[in-house]
Amino acid sequence: MSVEKQMKQAKEAAIKLASASSETKNKALKNIIINLKKNKNKIFSANKKDVEAAKKFHLQESLIKRLVIDDVKFKEMVNELKDVIKLEDPVGKTLSVIELDKGLVLSQITCSIGVIGTIFESRPDALMQIASLCIKSGNAVVLKGGSEALNSNRALYETILKATNNVLPKGSIQLIETRQQVKQILKLNQYIDLLIPRGSNKFVKYIQENTKIPVLGHSDGICHVYVDEDADLKKAINVCFDSKCQYSAVCNAMETMLVHKKIADKFLPKMIKKFKQANVEIRADNKTKKIVKSAKSASEQDWKTEYNDLILSVKVVNDADDAINHINKYGSKHTDAIITEDDETASKFIEKVDSASIMRNASTRFADGFRYGKGAEVGISTAKIHSRGPVGLEGLVIYKYVLVGKGQVVSSYAGNSAKKFTHRRIK
Repeated sequence: MSVEKQMKQAKEAAIKLASASSETKNKALKNIIINLKKNKNKIFSANKKDVEAAKKFHLQESLIKRLVIDDVKFKEMVNELKDVIKLEDPVGKTLSVIELDKGLVLSQITCSIGVIGTIFESRPDALMQIASLCIKSGNAVVLKGGSEALNSNRALYETILKATNNVLPKGSIQLIETRQQVKQILKLNQYIDLLIPRGSNKFVKYIQENTKIPVLGHSDGICHVYVDEDADLKKAINVCFDSKCQYSAVCNAMETMLVHKKIADKFLPKMIKKFKQANVEIRADNKTKKIVKSAKSASEQDWKTEYNDLILSVKVVNDADDAINHINKYGSKHTDAIITEDDETASKFIEKVDSASIMRNASTRFADGFRYGKGAEVGISTAKIHSRGPVGLEGLVIYKYVLVGKGQVVSSYAGNSAKKFTHRRIK
Protein backbone atom coordinates (compact mmCIF):
# COMPACT_ATOMS: atom_id res chain seq x y z
CA MET A 1 0.00 0.00 0.00
CA SER A 2 1.30 3.48 -0.86
CA VAL A 3 2.02 5.98 1.90
CA GLU A 4 -0.75 8.27 0.67
CA LYS A 5 -3.27 5.40 0.80
CA GLN A 6 -2.08 4.58 4.34
CA MET A 7 -2.62 8.19 5.43
CA LYS A 8 -6.02 8.37 3.74
CA GLN A 9 -7.03 5.17 5.54
CA ALA A 10 -5.80 6.65 8.83
CA LYS A 11 -7.85 9.82 8.25
CA GLU A 12 -10.99 7.79 7.63
CA ALA A 13 -10.31 5.70 10.73
CA ALA A 14 -9.71 8.82 12.83
CA ILE A 15 -13.22 10.10 12.12
CA LYS A 16 -14.71 6.88 13.49
CA LEU A 17 -12.24 6.54 16.35
CA ALA A 18 -13.02 10.07 17.58
CA SER A 19 -16.45 8.92 18.73
CA ALA A 20 -15.39 5.52 20.12
CA SER A 21 -16.57 4.80 23.65
CA SER A 22 -14.22 4.57 26.63
CA GLU A 23 -15.12 0.88 26.88
CA THR A 24 -14.05 0.24 23.29
CA LYS A 25 -10.72 2.04 23.69
CA ASN A 26 -9.96 0.32 27.00
CA LYS A 27 -10.85 -3.05 25.51
CA ALA A 28 -8.28 -2.45 22.76
CA LEU A 29 -5.64 -1.61 25.38
CA LYS A 30 -6.46 -4.67 27.47
CA ASN A 31 -6.17 -6.84 24.35
CA ILE A 32 -2.74 -5.35 23.67
CA ILE A 33 -1.56 -6.36 27.17
CA ILE A 34 -2.77 -9.93 26.59
CA ASN A 35 -1.14 -10.12 23.17
CA LEU A 36 2.06 -8.49 24.43
CA LYS A 37 2.49 -11.24 27.02
CA LYS A 38 1.71 -13.94 24.44
CA ASN A 39 4.35 -12.58 22.10
CA LYS A 40 7.06 -11.82 24.66
CA ASN A 41 9.56 -14.32 23.24
CA LYS A 42 8.95 -13.12 19.69
CA ILE A 43 9.50 -9.50 20.76
CA PHE A 44 12.69 -10.38 22.66
CA SER A 45 14.00 -12.32 19.66
CA ALA A 46 13.34 -9.40 17.32
CA ASN A 47 14.98 -6.98 19.75
CA LYS A 48 18.04 -9.22 20.04
CA LYS A 49 18.55 -8.95 16.27
CA ASP A 50 18.46 -5.15 16.50
CA VAL A 51 20.89 -5.01 19.42
CA GLU A 52 23.35 -7.37 17.73
CA ALA A 53 23.20 -5.34 14.52
CA ALA A 54 23.70 -2.11 16.48
CA LYS A 55 26.82 -3.52 18.15
CA LYS A 56 28.11 -4.82 14.84
CA PHE A 57 27.81 -1.36 13.29
CA HIS A 58 29.37 0.25 16.41
CA LEU A 59 26.31 2.30 17.25
CA GLN A 60 26.81 4.78 20.08
CA GLU A 61 26.57 3.03 23.48
CA SER A 62 23.84 5.40 24.69
CA LEU A 63 21.68 4.47 21.68
CA ILE A 64 22.20 0.76 22.30
CA LYS A 65 21.01 1.25 25.88
CA ARG A 66 17.82 2.87 24.61
CA LEU A 67 17.34 0.07 22.13
CA VAL A 68 17.32 -2.85 24.58
CA ILE A 69 14.05 -4.50 25.66
CA ASP A 70 14.77 -6.63 28.73
CA ASP A 71 12.49 -8.02 31.44
CA VAL A 72 12.47 -4.71 33.30
CA LYS A 73 11.59 -2.71 30.17
CA PHE A 74 8.94 -5.26 29.18
CA LYS A 75 7.31 -5.02 32.61
CA GLU A 76 7.36 -1.22 32.33
CA MET A 77 5.53 -1.42 28.99
CA VAL A 78 2.81 -3.59 30.52
CA ASN A 79 2.47 -1.32 33.57
CA GLU A 80 2.27 1.79 31.39
CA LEU A 81 -0.58 0.22 29.41
CA LYS A 82 -2.39 -0.60 32.65
CA ASP A 83 -1.95 2.97 33.84
CA VAL A 84 -3.32 4.39 30.58
CA ILE A 85 -6.40 2.19 30.96
CA LYS A 86 -6.99 3.63 34.45
CA LEU A 87 -6.82 7.22 33.21
CA GLU A 88 -10.00 9.19 32.64
CA ASP A 89 -11.06 9.41 29.00
CA PRO A 90 -9.95 12.88 27.85
CA VAL A 91 -12.54 13.08 25.06
CA GLY A 92 -15.99 14.63 25.55
CA LYS A 93 -15.17 16.57 28.72
CA THR A 94 -17.01 19.89 29.09
CA LEU A 95 -14.44 22.60 29.84
CA SER A 96 -16.82 25.53 30.12
CA VAL A 97 -20.47 26.48 29.62
CA ILE A 98 -21.57 30.07 28.99
CA GLU A 99 -25.10 31.37 28.50
CA LEU A 100 -24.86 33.94 25.71
CA ASP A 101 -28.52 34.80 26.22
CA LYS A 102 -31.55 33.03 27.60
CA GLY A 103 -31.92 29.80 25.63
CA LEU A 104 -28.59 30.27 23.83
CA VAL A 105 -25.84 28.22 25.50
CA LEU A 106 -22.22 27.78 24.38
CA SER A 107 -20.18 24.76 25.56
CA GLN A 108 -16.48 24.09 25.10
CA ILE A 109 -15.93 20.33 24.75
CA THR A 110 -12.72 18.31 24.34
CA CYS A 111 -12.28 16.24 21.17
CA SER A 112 -9.60 14.18 19.45
CA ILE A 113 -7.11 15.92 17.17
CA GLY A 114 -7.35 13.38 14.32
CA VAL A 115 -4.26 11.75 12.82
CA ILE A 116 -1.04 12.00 14.82
CA GLY A 117 2.22 11.39 12.97
CA THR A 118 5.06 10.34 15.29
CA ILE A 119 8.74 9.96 14.43
CA PHE A 120 10.85 8.71 17.33
CA GLU A 121 14.34 7.55 18.21
CA SER A 122 15.84 4.14 18.96
CA ARG A 123 13.62 3.31 21.95
CA PRO A 124 11.12 0.70 20.70
CA ASP A 125 9.11 0.97 23.95
CA ALA A 126 8.22 4.50 22.78
CA LEU A 127 6.10 2.88 20.06
CA MET A 128 3.95 1.21 22.71
CA GLN A 129 3.64 4.41 24.77
CA ILE A 130 2.62 6.51 21.79
CA ALA A 131 0.15 3.98 20.39
CA SER A 132 -1.58 3.49 23.76
CA LEU A 133 -2.03 7.23 24.35
CA CYS A 134 -3.33 7.80 20.84
CA ILE A 135 -5.84 4.97 21.22
CA LYS A 136 -7.07 6.30 24.58
CA SER A 137 -7.44 9.83 23.17
CA GLY A 138 -9.31 8.62 20.08
CA ASN A 139 -6.61 9.54 17.55
CA ALA A 140 -5.34 7.50 14.62
CA VAL A 141 -1.56 7.26 14.73
CA VAL A 142 1.27 6.90 12.22
CA LEU A 143 4.36 5.33 13.82
CA LYS A 144 7.91 5.74 12.50
CA GLY A 145 10.72 4.41 14.67
CA GLY A 146 14.46 4.48 14.11
CA SER A 147 15.93 2.06 11.55
CA GLU A 148 18.13 0.58 14.29
CA ALA A 149 14.93 -0.73 15.98
CA LEU A 150 13.31 -2.04 12.79
CA ASN A 151 12.72 -5.63 13.96
CA SER A 152 11.56 -4.61 17.44
CA ASN A 153 9.14 -2.03 16.04
CA ARG A 154 7.67 -4.51 13.59
CA ALA A 155 7.14 -7.10 16.33
CA LEU A 156 5.44 -4.57 18.61
CA TYR A 157 3.32 -3.13 15.79
CA GLU A 158 2.13 -6.59 14.74
CA THR A 159 1.28 -7.32 18.38
CA ILE A 160 -0.84 -4.16 18.57
CA LEU A 161 -2.47 -4.78 15.21
CA LYS A 162 -3.60 -8.32 16.05
CA ALA A 163 -4.93 -7.16 19.42
CA THR A 164 -7.01 -4.30 17.99
CA ASN A 165 -8.11 -5.64 14.59
CA ASN A 166 -11.69 -6.37 15.61
CA VAL A 167 -12.00 -3.54 18.11
CA LEU A 168 -10.75 -0.35 16.46
CA PRO A 169 -11.55 1.02 12.98
CA LYS A 170 -9.33 -0.42 10.24
CA GLY A 171 -6.27 1.76 9.65
CA SER A 172 -6.27 3.39 13.10
CA ILE A 173 -2.62 2.41 13.62
CA GLN A 174 -0.12 2.70 10.77
CA LEU A 175 3.58 1.88 10.56
CA ILE A 176 6.10 3.41 8.17
CA GLU A 177 9.76 2.38 8.10
CA THR A 178 11.89 4.43 5.70
CA ARG A 179 13.24 7.97 5.44
CA GLN A 180 11.65 8.26 2.02
CA GLN A 181 8.25 7.57 3.58
CA VAL A 182 8.92 10.30 6.15
CA LYS A 183 9.60 12.76 3.34
CA GLN A 184 6.30 11.72 1.76
CA ILE A 185 4.17 12.17 4.87
CA LEU A 186 5.58 15.68 5.40
CA LYS A 187 3.66 16.69 2.26
CA LEU A 188 0.37 15.07 3.29
CA ASN A 189 -1.08 17.83 5.45
CA GLN A 190 -4.56 17.04 4.12
CA TYR A 191 -4.46 13.78 6.09
CA ILE A 192 -2.15 14.36 9.09
CA ASP A 193 -3.19 16.84 11.79
CA LEU A 194 -0.14 16.92 14.05
CA LEU A 195 3.47 15.71 13.88
CA ILE A 196 5.44 14.80 17.00
CA PRO A 197 9.13 14.21 16.21
CA ARG A 198 11.53 12.89 18.84
CA GLY A 199 15.18 13.16 17.91
CA SER A 200 18.15 15.47 17.47
CA ASN A 201 17.95 19.24 17.15
CA LYS A 202 18.95 18.97 13.50
CA PHE A 203 16.26 16.35 12.81
CA VAL A 204 13.43 18.29 14.50
CA LYS A 205 14.40 21.47 12.63
CA TYR A 206 14.37 19.52 9.37
CA ILE A 207 10.81 18.36 10.08
CA GLN A 208 9.66 21.87 11.02
CA GLU A 209 11.17 23.42 7.90
CA ASN A 210 9.82 20.86 5.45
CA THR A 211 6.12 20.55 6.29
CA LYS A 212 2.92 22.56 6.59
CA ILE A 213 1.70 20.18 9.29
CA PRO A 214 1.81 21.61 12.86
CA VAL A 215 4.82 20.20 14.77
CA LEU A 216 4.95 19.56 18.52
CA GLY A 217 8.15 18.47 20.22
CA HIS A 218 11.56 19.27 21.63
CA SER A 219 14.92 19.23 19.93
CA ASP A 220 17.42 19.01 22.80
CA GLY A 221 17.48 18.00 26.45
CA ILE A 222 20.15 20.27 27.90
CA CYS A 223 19.13 19.99 31.55
CA HIS A 224 20.77 21.76 34.50
CA VAL A 225 20.96 21.33 38.25
CA TYR A 226 21.93 24.43 40.23
CA VAL A 227 23.31 23.79 43.73
CA ASP A 228 22.62 26.93 45.74
CA GLU A 229 24.60 28.31 48.71
CA ASP A 230 21.67 27.28 50.95
CA ALA A 231 21.52 23.72 49.64
CA ASP A 232 21.43 20.69 51.91
CA LEU A 233 24.62 19.09 50.57
CA LYS A 234 23.46 15.52 51.24
CA LYS A 235 20.33 16.18 49.16
CA ALA A 236 22.45 17.89 46.53
CA ILE A 237 24.81 14.93 46.14
CA ASN A 238 21.94 12.44 45.85
CA VAL A 239 19.89 14.56 43.43
CA CYS A 240 22.82 15.49 41.18
CA PHE A 241 24.04 11.89 41.03
CA ASP A 242 20.58 10.57 40.15
CA SER A 243 20.03 13.32 37.58
CA LYS A 244 23.21 12.32 35.73
CA CYS A 245 23.76 8.63 36.44
CA GLN A 246 20.39 6.94 36.98
CA TYR A 247 20.09 6.80 33.16
CA SER A 248 22.40 9.12 31.26
CA ALA A 249 21.18 8.31 27.74
CA VAL A 250 17.86 10.17 27.96
CA CYS A 251 16.68 13.72 27.39
CA ASN A 252 15.89 14.48 31.05
CA ALA A 253 19.37 13.60 32.36
CA MET A 254 21.48 16.46 33.75
CA GLU A 255 24.11 17.73 31.31
CA THR A 256 25.39 20.76 33.26
CA MET A 257 25.83 21.20 37.01
CA LEU A 258 26.05 24.76 38.33
CA VAL A 259 27.46 25.34 41.83
CA HIS A 260 27.33 28.49 43.99
CA LYS A 261 30.85 29.82 44.67
CA LYS A 262 30.32 29.91 48.44
CA ILE A 263 29.86 26.15 48.72
CA ALA A 264 32.04 25.02 45.79
CA ASP A 265 35.12 24.19 47.94
CA LYS A 266 33.06 22.01 50.27
CA PHE A 267 30.66 20.43 47.76
CA LEU A 268 32.64 19.80 44.59
CA PRO A 269 35.36 17.41 45.92
CA LYS A 270 32.69 15.08 47.40
CA MET A 271 30.41 15.31 44.38
CA ILE A 272 33.12 14.83 41.76
CA LYS A 273 34.56 11.88 43.69
CA LYS A 274 31.14 10.17 43.51
CA PHE A 275 30.86 10.96 39.80
CA LYS A 276 34.37 9.63 39.13
CA GLN A 277 33.43 6.35 40.83
CA ALA A 278 30.60 6.08 38.28
CA ASN A 279 33.03 6.82 35.39
CA VAL A 280 31.59 10.25 34.66
CA GLU A 281 33.90 12.48 32.62
CA ILE A 282 34.01 16.04 34.01
CA ARG A 283 34.41 19.09 31.76
CA ALA A 284 34.77 22.21 33.85
CA ASP A 285 35.28 25.96 33.87
CA ASN A 286 38.45 27.47 35.32
CA LYS A 287 36.98 28.06 38.79
CA THR A 288 35.99 24.40 39.07
CA LYS A 289 39.39 23.24 37.77
CA LYS A 290 41.13 25.08 40.62
CA ILE A 291 39.19 22.85 43.02
CA VAL A 292 39.08 19.66 40.93
CA LYS A 293 42.49 19.39 39.25
CA SER A 294 41.61 16.25 37.26
CA ALA A 295 38.74 17.88 35.35
CA LYS A 296 39.06 18.59 31.64
CA SER A 297 38.51 22.13 30.36
CA ALA A 298 34.97 22.89 29.17
CA SER A 299 34.60 24.68 25.85
CA GLU A 300 31.84 27.10 24.89
CA GLN A 301 30.27 24.22 22.93
CA ASP A 302 30.07 22.03 26.05
CA TRP A 303 27.51 24.38 27.63
CA LYS A 304 25.31 23.85 24.55
CA THR A 305 25.72 20.07 24.30
CA GLU A 306 23.33 17.23 25.13
CA TYR A 307 25.77 14.38 25.78
CA ASN A 308 23.32 11.51 26.44
CA ASP A 309 26.35 9.88 28.03
CA LEU A 310 28.45 9.82 31.20
CA ILE A 311 29.89 13.27 30.51
CA LEU A 312 29.07 16.32 32.62
CA SER A 313 29.81 20.03 32.30
CA VAL A 314 30.44 21.79 35.63
CA LYS A 315 30.55 25.52 36.33
CA VAL A 316 30.94 27.63 39.48
CA VAL A 317 28.54 30.59 39.46
CA ASN A 318 28.40 33.76 41.54
CA ASP A 319 24.80 33.41 42.70
CA ALA A 320 21.29 32.26 41.72
CA ASP A 321 20.92 35.08 39.17
CA ASP A 322 24.12 33.97 37.49
CA ALA A 323 22.78 30.39 37.35
CA ILE A 324 19.42 31.55 35.96
CA ASN A 325 21.13 33.60 33.24
CA HIS A 326 23.33 30.63 32.26
CA ILE A 327 20.33 28.29 32.04
CA ASN A 328 18.23 30.70 29.98
CA LYS A 329 21.18 31.31 27.65
CA TYR A 330 22.39 27.73 27.10
CA GLY A 331 19.44 25.53 28.12
CA SER A 332 16.86 23.97 25.84
CA LYS A 333 13.78 24.83 27.97
CA HIS A 334 13.36 21.15 28.86
CA THR A 335 14.00 20.48 32.59
CA ASP A 336 16.07 22.38 35.14
CA ALA A 337 16.46 21.98 38.90
CA ILE A 338 17.53 23.96 41.95
CA ILE A 339 18.81 22.48 45.21
CA THR A 340 18.13 24.94 48.03
CA GLU A 341 16.48 25.26 51.43
CA ASP A 342 15.80 28.97 50.86
CA ASP A 343 12.19 29.62 49.78
CA GLU A 344 12.88 33.06 48.33
CA THR A 345 15.73 31.81 46.11
CA ALA A 346 13.65 28.82 45.02
CA SER A 347 10.70 31.07 44.10
CA LYS A 348 12.96 33.34 42.02
CA PHE A 349 14.44 30.35 40.20
CA ILE A 350 11.01 28.84 39.47
CA GLU A 351 9.67 32.18 38.27
CA LYS A 352 12.60 33.22 36.08
CA VAL A 353 13.85 29.96 34.52
CA ASP A 354 12.03 29.51 31.21
CA SER A 355 11.67 25.72 31.08
CA ALA A 356 8.85 23.24 30.64
CA SER A 357 9.67 21.47 33.94
CA ILE A 358 11.38 22.96 36.98
CA MET A 359 12.38 20.90 40.01
CA ARG A 360 13.24 21.97 43.55
CA ASN A 361 15.25 19.45 45.56
CA ALA A 362 14.33 16.66 43.14
CA SER A 363 16.00 14.88 40.22
CA THR A 364 15.53 16.06 36.65
CA ARG A 365 14.77 12.42 35.80
CA PHE A 366 11.25 12.88 37.19
CA ALA A 367 10.33 14.82 34.03
CA ASP A 368 8.48 11.92 32.43
CA GLY A 369 4.89 11.21 31.45
CA PHE A 370 4.66 8.00 33.46
CA ARG A 371 6.19 9.59 36.58
CA TYR A 372 3.92 12.63 36.18
CA GLY A 373 0.91 10.31 36.37
CA LYS A 374 0.04 10.56 32.68
CA GLY A 375 0.36 6.80 32.10
CA ALA A 376 2.99 7.37 29.41
CA GLU A 377 4.05 10.14 27.03
CA VAL A 378 4.15 10.74 23.29
CA GLY A 379 7.12 13.02 23.82
CA ILE A 380 8.26 16.10 25.69
CA SER A 381 7.39 19.50 24.31
CA THR A 382 9.43 22.64 24.91
CA ALA A 383 6.97 24.69 22.87
CA LYS A 384 4.53 27.13 24.45
CA ILE A 385 1.59 26.31 22.21
CA HIS A 386 -1.08 23.72 23.02
CA SER A 387 1.00 21.47 25.29
CA ARG A 388 4.26 21.75 27.26
CA GLY A 389 6.49 19.32 29.16
CA PRO A 390 5.78 15.56 29.08
CA VAL A 391 2.85 15.25 26.68
CA GLY A 392 0.19 12.79 27.76
CA LEU A 393 -3.50 12.53 26.95
CA GLU A 394 -4.11 16.26 27.53
CA GLY A 395 -1.76 17.07 24.64
CA LEU A 396 -3.60 14.74 22.25
CA VAL A 397 -6.97 16.44 22.48
CA ILE A 398 -8.17 19.86 21.45
CA TYR A 399 -11.66 21.28 21.86
CA LYS A 400 -14.68 22.32 19.88
CA TYR A 401 -17.41 24.86 20.63
CA VAL A 402 -21.01 23.70 20.62
CA LEU A 403 -23.74 26.36 20.56
CA VAL A 404 -27.30 25.28 21.29
CA GLY A 405 -30.11 27.76 20.69
CA LYS A 406 -33.82 28.06 20.00
CA GLY A 407 -33.79 29.65 16.57
CA GLN A 408 -31.85 32.81 17.53
CA VAL A 409 -30.26 34.91 14.77
CA VAL A 410 -27.38 37.41 14.92
CA SER A 411 -29.48 40.25 13.44
CA SER A 412 -31.44 40.35 16.72
CA TYR A 413 -28.21 41.40 18.45
CA ALA A 414 -27.25 44.16 15.99
CA GLY A 415 -28.55 47.66 15.28
CA ASN A 416 -30.26 50.31 17.43
CA SER A 417 -32.67 47.92 19.13
CA ALA A 418 -30.13 45.14 19.58
CA LYS A 419 -30.69 42.56 22.29
CA LYS A 420 -27.91 42.33 24.89
CA PHE A 421 -25.84 39.22 25.57
CA THR A 422 -25.91 37.97 29.15
CA HIS A 423 -22.57 36.11 28.94
CA ARG A 424 -23.42 34.31 32.15
CA ARG A 425 -20.91 31.61 33.10
CA ILE A 426 -22.65 28.36 34.01
CA LYS A 427 -19.48 26.25 34.31
